Amino acid sequence: MATKLTQLLNIKYPIIQAPMFLVSNVAMVTEAMKGGIAGCIPALNYRTLDELRAAIKELHHNKVEGGSFGFNLIVNKSNLKYKEQLRVLCEEGCDFIITSLGSPEETINQAHKVGIKVFCDVVDLKFAKKVEVLGADAVIAVNNEAGGHRGNVTPENLIKELVANCDIPIISAGGVGCKADIDKMLSYGAEGVSVGSPFIASIEASVTDEYKQACVEYGAQDIIMTERISGTPCTVINTPYVQKIGTKQTWLESVLNKNKKLKKWVKMIRFSIGMNATKNAATKATYKTVWVAGPSIEHTTEILPTKDIINRLIN
Repeated sequence: MATKLTQLLNIKYPIIQAPMFLVSNVAMVTEAMKGGIAGCIPALNYRTLDELRAAIKELHHNKVEGGSFGFNLIVNKSNLKYKEQLRVLCEEGCDFIITSLGSPEETINQAHKVGIKVFCDVVDLKFAKKVEVLGADAVIAVNNEAGGHRGNVTPENLIKELVANCDIPIISAGGVGCKADIDKMLSYGAEGVSVGSPFIASIEASVTDEYKQACVEYGAQDIIMTERISGTPCTVINTPYVQKIGTKQTWLESVLNKNKKLKKWVKMIRFSIGMNATKNAATKATYKTVWVAGPSIEHTTEILPTKDIINRLIN
């Protein structure tokens, strides 16, 4: 399964274990590397810079040949820790950084100075061309089957459009739960895939058993969009609680979001509240649960070790 992605990261299989807020951790990524793929953790999973630094050091210690590790950075103003997190990543070193929700220009410039590759989340050709000009090493093409904040274009259409118009590798994100899905994405021209939701129900994931079991019991038809987490549409499991609270913004949020002067601050507050709610849902057993996931949980039939999930993806 040699592709440009396997060459870029010196991995055995063209798969990135996608960064997931509060789900991804050192144990998961260590098992990912042992399985011959790349693993990625959101920098925001660590409350302090010392915790982030310690995680990087541990991953360096655990690294094996054929695997690699990286971190995801939110690069817009909602992440007040962004610049310090970037500094720590550059000081300690990692194989790659995935940027989301903002301009990756500073990240690309700083990371490339120390030999770190940068992949950028994009949802369309316009942004793909922008990050290519800035020097991105690859793009993560987030399609309409991704979990969390997804795109609006089908995997086939998005991959083919980006491949036809970009000179850097295209990594597809969304809609992958088994090897047949990977083969399909590669047939469209992708050089690899980013896979998240299937790893929620892993033994190593840092979430409650209730969250993991939900990914087993629910399927693709149970994934819906909600605006109640971050203010931006996000995919979640359609639990009874989600049905109860609804999926649309409150009337007050809707009014405030239309005010040009207040819109930025409303988004930052909504993002903070949403992160808190997601943390509670992921780490506490409560009926008030809003579990983020994508339709690829369709292939999740039991809670398994990360290594077994990787085997399902490559065999």
